[in-house]
Amino acid sequence: MLLIKNGYMIDPKSGKDGKYDILTDGSRIAKIGKNLTPVSGGCRVIDAEGLLVAPGLVDVHVHFRDPGFTEKEDIISGATAAAKGGFTSVVMMANTNPPVDNKDTLEYVLRRGRETGIHVYACACVTKAMQGKGLVSMRELAEAGASGFTDDGRPVMDERLARSAMEHAAALDLPVSFHEEDPSLISENGINHGHASERLGITGSPREAETVLAARDLELALETGASVNIQHISTAQTVELVRRAKEKGTNIHAEATPHHFTLTEDAVEKYGSLAKMNPPLRTEEDRMEIIRGLVDGTIDMIATDHAPHTAKEKSSPITDAPSGIIGLETALALGITELVDKGYITMCRLLRLMSTNPAALYHIDAGYLEEGGPADIILIDTYAGLTPENYASKASNTPFTGWSLKGKVVKTICSGVEVYTSK
Repeated sequence: MLLIKNGYMIDPKSGKDGKYDILTDGSRIAKIGKNLTPVSGGCRVIDAEGLLVAPGLVDVHVHFRDPGFTEKEDIISGATAAAKGGFTSVVMMANTNPPVDNKDTLEYVLRRGRETGIHVYACACVTKAMQGKGLVSMRELAEAGASGFTDDGRPVMDERLARSAMEHAAALDLPVSFHEEDPSLISENGINHGHASERLGITGSPREAETVLAARDLELALETGASVNIQHISTAQTVELVRRAKEKGTNIHAEATPHHFTLTEDAVEKYGSLAKMNPPLRTEEDRMEIIRGLVDGTIDMIATDHAPHTAKEKSSPITDAPSGIIGLETALALGITELVDKGYITMCRLLRLMSTNPAALYHIDAGYLEEGGPADIILIDTYAGLTPENYASKASNTPFTGWSLKGKVVKTICSGVEVYTSK
């Protein structure tokens, strides 16, 4: 048993906040109240004076590269990085090698996930081998434990196949997440068609590559009633497309990454391949519209798209280097620094975007603090400085190394067990 005393609690699900103590019993919260006293029989007391007590964060978009690419990351190291960042639940993407398009691979990643200290969930692919030619056995994979479906990393180009996937997912009451980039419109991926590509002497990736597919899939979502998530939005136009679709249907969801609400294409000149990602960083107008989407609820989740690569891969010429950055260990601090401290959203809303809302999309029992609920709890020093370095991830491919951020995870507790304590 744990007794967390003297902290300032925020429950983003109910909006309840104030000075409360929390008593855990095993994997659940037994009591929330004021001036609670330790229970006899080995109850450990944690003094959270000066700290924010919040539900464990939930990231529904991570790449742990296992199986197939474990030199970049594996499920154990990825979960360790997640715990350090305050995440107690994560959903892995399916673009591994072999991809998660079959029961055996799904069972492998879920089994490895159970060996970690956090809750690790997994999506299955939408299409076989992520080739976009035929659907996976969605019901079989759902029964084997898939939390949803995605071909993240590749778009589903066949409209009839996308519609069929939505219809099947709706019948299973599971979400489908879409990576919206039309490769036929992209000359070189990972870099915006604009000032960044001009400086490099390339064409890059235009915003239309995202918007045309997002418009199609949002319309299909409204027609099928499926729970659809538009992943890692990068353009102002896509934000507006989601906003309009949400006015017509309740099953539309969207996510933004910390790098898309913090950086613009100008970062490519400064950080090179460390600022290369799919979809790419775009303009200041796009960045601000993403923030407006987070403020007004158009974008209802923050997800990291944690994408580890080796230093050797990222040291290649920028047009050859792979896209993606790590994000689990910097996401919360970027949210506090770039969104809360700058007055765009409250801390309660940030926690809702990073826990309650993503948990709801994937039907995960997480993202809230109440009696009988999961004992997934983080303690945050919201005033402490954080300089990202010495990552728990195997990888270090991020432009945020050395930045001066605010907000440090002091403790991560998952199912009543301390899985991370800051040094």
